[in-house]
Amino acid sequence: MAATFKGGFHIRDHKELTNTIPTKRVPDCDMHIFPMRQHIGAPLKPLVQIGDKVKVGQKIADSEEFVSAPVHSSVSGTVTDIQQYFHDSTAMVDAIFVKNDKEYTVSEDVCPKDYTKMTTEEILKTIREAGIVGMDGAGFPTHVKLAPRNKVDYVIINGAECEPYITSDHRYMLENADDIIYGLKIAMKALGLSDGHIGVELNKPDGMEALKASKEYGANIHIIALKTKYPQGAEKQLIKAVTGRNVPAGKLPADAGAVVVNVATAVAIANAFKTGMPAIEKNVTVSGDAVQNPSNFRVRTGVPVKFLIEQAGGFKNEPEKIISGGPMMGISQYNTDYPVTKTTSSVLTISKAEKTYDPDSPCIRCGRCVDHCPMRLMPFKLSEASRKDDIEMARKYNILECIECGLCSYICPANKNLLQFIRMIKPEVMKKVREEQKNGK
Repeated sequence: MAATFKGGFHIRDHKELTNTIPTKRVPDCDMHIFPMRQHIGAPLKPLVQIGDKVKVGQKIADSEEFVSAPVHSSVSGTVTDIQQYFHDSTAMVDAIFVKNDKEYTVSEDVCPKDYTKMTTEEILKTIREAGIVGMDGAGFPTHVKLAPRNKVDYVIINGAECEPYITSDHRYMLENADDIIYGLKIAMKALGLSDGHIGVELNKPDGMEALKASKEYGANIHIIALKTKYPQGAEKQLIKAVTGRNVPAGKLPADAGAVVVNVATAVAIANAFKTGMPAIEKNVTVSGDAVQNPSNFRVRTGVPVKFLIEQAGGFKNEPEKIISGGPMMGISQYNTDYPVTKTTSSVLTISKAEKTYDPDSPCIRCGRCVDHCPMRLMPFKLSEASRKDDIEMARKYNILECIECGLCSYICPANKNLLQFIRMIKPEVMKKVREEQKNGK
């Protein structure tokens, strides 16, 4: 029986568009753009100036803060500009422009390392210097995640990939299984664990078989079959499915004795030790009904998304929506000028939205949002609190536990966009909580 959590829903996933197509390497791109915000944490400062020559794997931006991760050039060439530019968060952020000389001269700093002969501190430093973050998620620095304050019992590779359309991690399983398990073993050593776990949804049986066939696979690597439903890949839900443990309200996964690392991050960790190359490339899914040839690409960071769409044959229909990420938790974009960053998992192009929302539709009190909420919340009450601008009501119904998966909006038969209202008031609640903590309440 497949492991799972209570709640959730099996959404039509459209993964058949790309899951059987081998990953293609993107051809040379003339200009690469490197935003200096590609992680959660302290902002970075440029280490280069306009006119400087850079090499592949060279660090070009960094911070002295612990919760941060440097950015490296994915090409060799010349720094032509440093200015604000489009970011997939839809904000304008500082970015470094590098004109690709297409020679791909590798930095002298890039060299392999044997993790088996390294201390925990040396492993974490290598991961930090490689700029590795949650490569398909929010971008939390991995060296911080692998240094929890309390002892953990589990390290879990997240192979659920539960968002519709996205298959970039699935292709990693089929094409880079050795790297996934190698990266897991490095994380295991950093955390002092003898066993590691990989959770994979049942809709990827070939992915599970590829992992089991890996030369790195052994008795201490446990592959857990997960029920196919959304949001099985959310950290708290994955931990519940794999370990049976609940992450306490307001706490982190480490407080439940677990650390979760996604598939793309495990591959990046492996590369940082096997070849010494920092986080400068990743798999990206380009999919949806508006693009000519849905595909998975191996992409060097900094490539503009419009160049990526050209490699997929361009648009066959005018897209109504362009989304960075998946349709449930991704961010809608107003153009395709933004570049691929460490956290870009997919580019989704939709001719017509599958569902439209009615802001004036009344709640019919059917309870479906409650039945399917993976956090066991009452989304209709949180939406009501937002409409009333009632911060205390939102706190009463535990709004800060909402993971913003969007399932309540998707499942609502009254076509209410519950998540939109939750997102409107949630920052105000967080601000109120921070003020109370600051004042010692």
